[in-house]
This record gives sequence, C-alpha cells and structure tokens, in this order.
Amino acid sequence: MRRTRNLIVTAAALGILGGSVLVAKGLLADSGTGGSGGGALAGVFQEEPKASATPTGPTPEELAAIERAKRVKALDAALKKYATGKPEFSVAVFDRKTGETYAYRGDEKYETASVVKVQVLACLLLTAQDDDRKLTSSEKALADKMIRYSDNDATTSLYGKVGKIGGLTACNKRLGLTQTKVSGSWGLTRTTVKDQVVLLSQLVDEKSELSEASREYAHKLMSTVASDQDWGVPAAAQEGEDATVKNGWLQRSTESNLWIINTVGQITDDDTDVSIAVLSHTNSTMPAGQSLVEKVAKLTRTHLKY
Repeated sequence: MRRTRNLIVTAAALGILGGSVLVAKGLLADSGTGGSGGGALAGVFQEEPKASATPTGPTPEELAAIERAKRVKALDAALKKYATGKPEFSVAVFDRKTGETYAYRGDEKYETASVVKVQVLACLLLTAQDDDRKLTSSEKALADKMIRYSDNDATTSLYGKVGKIGGLTACNKRLGLTQTKVSGSWGLTRTTVKDQVVLLSQLVDEKSELSEASREYAHKLMSTVASDQDWGVPAAAQEGEDATVKNGWLQRSTESNLWIINTVGQITDDDTDVSIAVLSHTNSTMPAGQSLVEKVAKLTRTHLKY
C-alpha cells in the first residue's frame, strides 16, 4: 500500500491539474490550448518513488511540489479567464532559483518585431568572443542604439555583421534556442515564449557561452532603455528590484493593420531571479497591446508568487 500511496502523492506533487504540468529541474510546466502548447510528461515514473520521511504524510519536498502545482493551477485559470475576448498571447516565466519554467501556450509561434534585437546583441557578443576581442567603438554605438532606443538602422547594420540568417541561426543554436526561425527581414523572425526565456537565461547564467563581461554589457543596455520604452516586463517589478527589458511593436498590414506587441526581460533582487516573455498579436492599438502584456506579466507574479 505504501508504494501505491507514494505514487499518488508524487503524481499530485507533479501538478497534473487542470491540464497543467509542473516538473522541477528539467521538465517543463506548460498550459493553454492551441498548437502544441501542451506539456509532455515523459519519464515521470522512471524511478521508484522514495518513501516519505514519516509514515503519516508527504515529505517537505512533496508538500512544496503540491503548493507549486496549486499556484500553477490558479495561474492557468486566471490567464484563461483573462484571454476570453482578448488578442492571442503567450507567456513564459523561468525561475532561476527553482529551475522551473512555467509556460502558457508556450509552443505558439509569433513574429518577434524588435525583441529579436536581443538575439542580435547576443550573437554580436558571441562573435566578438570567438575572435578573442572586445566590441569596437562603432559596434558599441550601434548596440546602444539598437537596444536602448530600438533603432532599426543600427539593427540592420549589426544583423549584417553577424551573418544575417545563417549567422544568427548558428548563434541561436549555441544558446539553446530550438523553436526560433530567423527571417531575412529580421523583425519577422518567428519565436516562442519558451525560446525567449531560454535566451534571457543565457544573459545571466554563469554557465552560458556568453562571458561575464558580455552578460554584464547586455544587462547594462537592457536596464537603461529609453524612458518611452520602459514598459512591459518592468510593470511586474516591485520597488527596489532590478528590471531589464526589450520590447517589440509592429503594426502588421497582413493582419488588418493590427499590432504585434511583445516584451521580454528579467526581474531580480536578493529573493527573485526570473526571466519573463510575453508575446502577442492582433492588438487593436499599441497602447491596448501594452496594457495586455503588462497585465499578463503581473498575473504571473500574483499567482506564482516569485
């Protein structure tokens, strides 16, 4: 009977609730409908479940997993309710302190608009590292314009410098992006929120292919964007926390002149270390899209309690 009970507790602890899966350290929590957004539950019962520390209840680890599953279920419900009648959106949150990723419609692909500029910056830094050199003054000036002011001409110049489709695709592969397809028109690159939080995590991970100096430089640019572009992810930050961001916005003639509105960034302090990506399209106006992505980011904080 003990083995049966532990299997049941373990299944509950993994958060098989309301169509959501939350698995720590390597498996992925993913929710929502559409496309291939459902999470996989591969190999969950490959190991014999371990006995509880006491015969009267689950271990502290099992209790923590159950609590996380409750938070995921609550966030699923909140996002699904908010999504009713709203433009399509996806969101992912990677928590470095727990190693867990939450994703809602995580495999849905969206055009990046200007959030692709983070990929271009990362590739520029990798290219310089490969050549065992620092960025030139010209490259720094272009990178500053690209990230802090979202300058398109600067981006086009650096996109060519890193090798356009082939170069950026190769860099993405090194950084662990598997669901991103680079476009010759860089702003039409297609990606997922899952890939975006992978990229963001590479900007802070000590094991990243990006050096410490490169990571610090990326942080410097993304934490000092122009005031008119300081929206999106930072809306979920609390007073005293550090927030980085790169936003993307594009009115698409192919979608009845509706708006792509995207935001990616990080929130950190002594107790918090998360990467967040919200991608959306078919927004009626830019301000409406900004409100949507900020609301979604805030909902993740409310329910995941990071």
